[in-house]
Amino acid sequence: MADRPLYAVILAGGAARRMSGQDKPMLPIAGKPLLEHVLDAVTAASDVVVVGPRRDGIRDVRWTCEQPPGGGPVAALTAGLAAFADAESADVAVLAADLPGLRPSTIGRLRAAMRGADGAVLVDETGHRQWLTGVWDGQALARVLPAEPAGRSIRRTLGPLRVIEVPAHPGEAVDVDTPEDVARLRAR
Repeated sequence: MADRPLYAVILAGGAARRMSGQDKPMLPIAGKPLLEHVLDAVTAASDVVVVGPRRDGIRDVRWTCEQPPGGGPVAALTAGLAAFADAESADVAVLAADLPGLRPSTIGRLRAAMRGADGAVLVDETGHRQWLTGVWDGQALARVLPAEPAGRSIRRTLGPLRVIEVPAHPGEAVDVDTPEDVARLRAR
């Protein structure tokens, strides 16, 4: 709801195995790191936490790490939510750090769509829910996060919630998983 604060948890950990271990959030696309593109999309957030190793050259945000390091997206989300004193009274954008097509309008559409539901996620052109491109009711997130989050599936964890699907506009759901994805984005 518009009268609730908006927080953002950006998941920027992971081993980037398909990227030969490169620091994926710091890969430059259109002149700036992927992580900066995502930070640009959450300018309406009153508080932003990036979960992953601290990176030099990134604007002033709060940083935290999941436990154990490399524990996966549910562990990262749990760590990110724990960084906020009052996440249960906020809307929380939960985003991967490799989404160069996100815009503030994307977050606005997701937030507006979630009225009466626990959250809203983008749905890509193939009809797949993008679990790490969504806005959620903080109380609903707290309700489903397991006590032992390491190694848990984000889809299985968030799947039981009431979710609104928001069709992605062209390019919004594009993520970077492989060197070919990077090459394709840089060629635009």
